[in-house]
Amino acid sequence: MVERGRFAPSPTGELHLGNARTALLSWLWARAAGGSYLLRVEDLDAPRVRPGLAEQQLDELRWLGLDWDGEPVRQSTRADAYDAAIARLGEHVYECFCSRAEIAAASAPHAPSDEGPRYPGTCRALTRAEREERRRIRAPALRLRVPDGAIAFEDELAGPQSFDVQAQVGDFVLRRADGVHAYQLAVVVDDAESRVTQVLRGADLLPSTARQLILYQLLGCPAPRWAHAPLVLSASGERLAKRDRSASLAALRAGGQDPAAVVARLARISGLQPLGSPRELLAGFTLAMVPRAPVRVSEEP
Repeated sequence: MVERGRFAPSPTGELHLGNARTALLSWLWARAAGGSYLLRVEDLDAPRVRPGLAEQQLDELRWLGLDWDGEPVRQSTRADAYDAAIARLGEHVYECFCSRAEIAAASAPHAPSDEGPRYPGTCRALTRAEREERRRIRAPALRLRVPDGAIAFEDELAGPQSFDVQAQVGDFVLRRADGVHAYQLAVVVDDAESRVTQVLRGADLLPSTARQLILYQLLGCPAPRWAHAPLVLSASGERLAKRDRSASLAALRAGGQDPAAVVARLARISGLQPLGSPRELLAGFTLAMVPRAPVRVSEEP
C-alpha cells in the first residue's frame, strides 16, 4: 500500500510555528515511508477566509522546503461531494431547527465540547408535519444520528483513545442552516476521496477523531491511521494562536529569518536533530522521536 499523508491549512489566519511543525512532521511521516503528500485548503467558511492568505500559506510552506504532489484541493469547490455524502448517509441524517441559545438552554450543565454544549436531541424524533411547520420559520441544519457507546482507536502519538460521542457531543452537525458544510463531514469526504492513509495533526483535534470514525464507518470508507502531535506553546505556556504575530511564519520571513534556521528550530522542538532542511531530516525519521508532551517555543530562535 502506498502511504498518503496530507496537510490542510485554513486561510483564516497566518500560519504560526505550531502549524509549521505539524506540516513538517506530517511531511516527514509520509515521505520517510516513500509515500505521497497532499495539500488541501480548508476554506469552507467563506466569511472568515482572508483574501490571498491561502496563496501566502502555500508560499510559506515552499519557503520552508516542503513540497506536495498535485494541485492543492480547495474545499470551497467541493460542496457537491459533501452533499452527495449526506445523501448516502440517508436516514442517519435529520433536520435540526434549534438555535444555539435553545441548545444551550436545553443542555444539561457539563463541560462543553468543541462544538459547544452537548446537543440534547431535541429535533431527533420530529414528525414530518412538525418538520414542515418549523421549515416555514427557520432553515434547518442537518445532524447525524450518533450511536450510543464509546468509539475506541489507537493514536500513534497519543496512544489508546476512547470517546463516547453521544454522551459528550450528541448528534453533531453535518451542514449548518446557512448551507456551510461542517468540518467533520468535509474532512472525512476529502481524505477518503484522496485515499489518505495517515493523518498527523495537532492534539487539539484529537476529540474530533471519534466523530470522523463514525462517518467513515457509515460511508463505508477505510479510515486512515492517526497521529496527534502535542501542541506547541508560547514561552509563557499559552497555546499558540493565529493572532500570535511574533510566532507567525510571515513575521519570521519578513524579519529576515533564514528558512533553514526556522526548520532547525522546528526540528529541535520535535525531538529531531536541528538540521537545515526537511530532506536532511528524512533519514531515520520515525514518530517515536516526537515528544509526547506539549513543547514551548522561545521568543527568539
